[in-house]
Amino acid sequence: MNLDVRLPMGLLFAIIGVILLVHGFTADSAIYDTHSLGININARWGVVILAFGAFMLFLSRKKKQ
Repeated sequence: MNLDVRLPMGLLFAIIGVILLVHGFTADSAIYDTHSLGININARWGVVILAFGAFMLFLSRKKKQ
């Protein structure tokens, strides 16, 4: 059985990372002042999740070659 879940996982994490990143940059910045000590946590985790998704996509492309 030749099941490779890296491609769907990479796409899923990349899409969620982009959504979080866009939300982090477009949301009202006042929510970060009171709840997370002024840190834009959505943008930071969006970058981390997007990087993981890109890494998984890279691994799925590398195996096929």
